[in-house]
Amino acid sequence: MRRRPKIGFVLGAGSARGWAHIGVLRALTEAGIKPDLIAGCSVGAFVGAAFSAGRLDQLEAWALALDWKRVLKLADFGLRGGLIKGERVNEVFREQFVECEFSELPIQFAAVATDLHSGQEIWLREGKVSVAIGASIAVPGLFRPVPYDDRYLVDGSVVNPIPISLCRAMGADIVLAVDLGSDLVGRYVGDDDRAPTRTGPLGFMSRVLPRFNRTEEKQAEPDPPALLETLMGSINIMQLRIARSRLAGDPPDVLLTPRLGNLGLLDYHRAQFAITEGREAVTRMLPAIRSAIPA
Repeated sequence: MRRRPKIGFVLGAGSARGWAHIGVLRALTEAGIKPDLIAGCSVGAFVGAAFSAGRLDQLEAWALALDWKRVLKLADFGLRGGLIKGERVNEVFREQFVECEFSELPIQFAAVATDLHSGQEIWLREGKVSVAIGASIAVPGLFRPVPYDDRYLVDGSVVNPIPISLCRAMGADIVLAVDLGSDLVGRYVGDDDRAPTRTGPLGFMSRVLPRFNRTEEKQAEPDPPALLETLMGSINIMQLRIARSRLAGDPPDVLLTPRLGNLGLLDYHRAQFAITEGREAVTRMLPAIRSAIPA
């Protein structure tokens, strides 16, 4: 008897756009398409681990309840290694979603991070899931690097934003990958596009920590980009270019591309929009997904 092919889901990086993964996973599950394994990077690892642990309902409810004030409460500011320590985020993840070993997850799961000193891509498949997630989401400059086996690890998107290679190495025969940046390549981000974040976390940070984000009205001579805007924008450009290069060399069987061009990187309080776009991405590609998976 021929072996049933293993289906792998790859959930890419993309900060707040990662809530789209919730919609993708919902739609795929409702269509009867379930993964044998999941690989995730950054926010994709965060969502993927929760799904693998059977906690997607709890994650979705938590994400939908976020407003910008709750987002801000997660930011434990500190200037050693990053603007944010990341301890509060990790505490929430442990207490509400996953506090177990990789081997205890019902669905095989792995995350990707980056060795800060060597630049090596690190595949995290053993030990505490929460520690691995803390490393995979540690955006350089924003979050403090995470100590891990005599290394310091940062966000996996520095080397592999959409870890298809990891998914195949885990044994996937058919790979469905989610690219959160396809709607952003070559797109100018102007003042209108920033509008959603002006009343969100960035707007508040600009008052508490001056120059974090531009929230003033347009001036005759616009100010240069602020600190957080420059940091996140630069990381986003890097991530998009790396993703394009790696997708060209190792494409998935099906690539899902939620349309998230109007969602800011820190718009965590706009989960409903992202989740809806994730669902629609699956709807658009469902015929291709059916064709890729043998009956």
